[in-house]
Amino acid sequence: MDKKLRRSNRLFAFSSILLLLNACTPATETVTSPPNILLILVDDMGYSDLSCFGSEIATPNIDSLAYNGLRLTQFYNAARCCPTRAALLTGLYPHQAGMGHQNQDKGLPSYSGRINENATTIAEVLQRQGYATYQVGKWHVGNTEPFWPGNKGFDQYLTLIEGAMSYFNDWPWAKNQDTLEMRYNGSTYRTSPDFFATDTFSDTAAAFIQRHDRAKPFFMYLAYNAPHWPLHVRSEDRDLYDGVYDDGWAPIRENRLKKMQELGVIGSEVELTEPYPTVPDWDTLSRAARSEWSDKMELYAAVMHRLDLGVGKVVQALRENGQLNNTLILFLSDNGACQEDPLGPWITYPSTGEPGGPFSFPAYELPWANVSNTPYRLFKSFLHEGGMRTPFIAHWPEQIQAGQIDRTSVGHIIDVLPTLANIAEASYPTQIGQRNITPTAGHSLSKVLKGIPDNSGRILFWEHQFNRAVRDGDWKLVSARRLPGQDSKGEWELYHLPSDPTEINNLATEHPEKVEAMARQYQIWADSVGAYDKATLQQLTQQKKSQ
Repeated sequence: MDKKLRRSNRLFAFSSILLLLNACTPATETVTSPPNILLILVDDMGYSDLSCFGSEIATPNIDSLAYNGLRLTQFYNAARCCPTRAALLTGLYPHQAGMGHQNQDKGLPSYSGRINENATTIAEVLQRQGYATYQVGKWHVGNTEPFWPGNKGFDQYLTLIEGAMSYFNDWPWAKNQDTLEMRYNGSTYRTSPDFFATDTFSDTAAAFIQRHDRAKPFFMYLAYNAPHWPLHVRSEDRDLYDGVYDDGWAPIRENRLKKMQELGVIGSEVELTEPYPTVPDWDTLSRAARSEWSDKMELYAAVMHRLDLGVGKVVQALRENGQLNNTLILFLSDNGACQEDPLGPWITYPSTGEPGGPFSFPAYELPWANVSNTPYRLFKSFLHEGGMRTPFIAHWPEQIQAGQIDRTSVGHIIDVLPTLANIAEASYPTQIGQRNITPTAGHSLSKVLKGIPDNSGRILFWEHQFNRAVRDGDWKLVSARRLPGQDSKGEWELYHLPSDPTEINNLATEHPEKVEAMARQYQIWADSVGAYDKATLQQLTQQKKSQ
């Protein structure tokens, strides 16, 4: 038996055991009304990276949530970490919340680099409704203490204030970074010798659940840094996927597309996009280069494995605490797969030692990101479907029928807060203390969670790093700047998504009137939220600096 088959058999057996364990629910449960809510956000995961969305990577614990709940196939984030997190927490477009770019303060209300005072958070809304509130993992929506979780509605937390870290320790990793803040309920948190970020976040979340007073409901925001680079792995996970990617990226993409169609998460008519132009033909690479590339994807799969184990640990804590049936669990990613090579732009030290070890800083880069986003175009930070479409899983045994796949409803990250507020029977405030609160831009998907598709055909908008998009019902208008290794003029492209979800056939020249109308809609929105083009943003930023 060859090593690929042995590996496949071992992973299948392991997955089967975990799925069997997950099917076992205790006889007694404590029911609260309203329900508990567990919101799980992962970092830089591509659309097809879960087994239940087409991957060859075994993710049995997350799959169990999907197969026993609901999968939405048209759910959108904000294409990058900070904007998505701000929109998720506040129910506002990123610019409305103050996070139009990243966590840098550009001196403008829509680019303040933190959640502003006119935004409330899910935690604040639910806290007013009597919920205990917990945050675990990555924060990245405010670097200074007034904007940390404890001041944004969370009772207890273990938080990574900034955006990325070594999985093995808390030492600074980026240019001009003196410290890497981790805080535990207001105190500085220092990593121990056995620290591993994914495990620590999972263990902490499980401990919060186990200690929780079941007399009141809880809301937990669990934000993993996995599978964001660096692709660090436990030694016991290092060889789990040895040999699986030796044949390169093309067969993996083709196999994922086929599996996605078999699962029903995409239609049989969906076409696979061409490989990104800068992806080399696998057969032209040297043996050493192929080995190096396959190793990167093996590491990524191992990171996903550890993430799945962590989700399983947290779900098991709910089960043991008699809370699983009455807990709504949502699972999604903050953006599409990450094409970045961090060495140079962000990292100040050399990557040394075995890839995946504590002194290395590997990423799987654009060719494998192209695989992770199967079958969609582009990547993290871009507003084509591959940059901002995320798997969305909802699990709630008391309310959500198992085995549902909704390919009709369209959801947006701004919808999470109004959805959870509706489910928790909580009102969205107009004022908190002396703070006037901006009305939410999203709407509740609570009916969708209960199996009633949303066919409202509303208009949705995006802007990030001067990439732009608007979706009006079935039509999407999108433009991209600074494509990796390609010329781009930022011109508008038009797609009819029901017939062309992978954005292959640009219809802009055929429907100029629609392009004009949707571009006008976009500009009205951009002006209303403070989303500026590059020249205007530079001019306004310079004016603020000179004042």
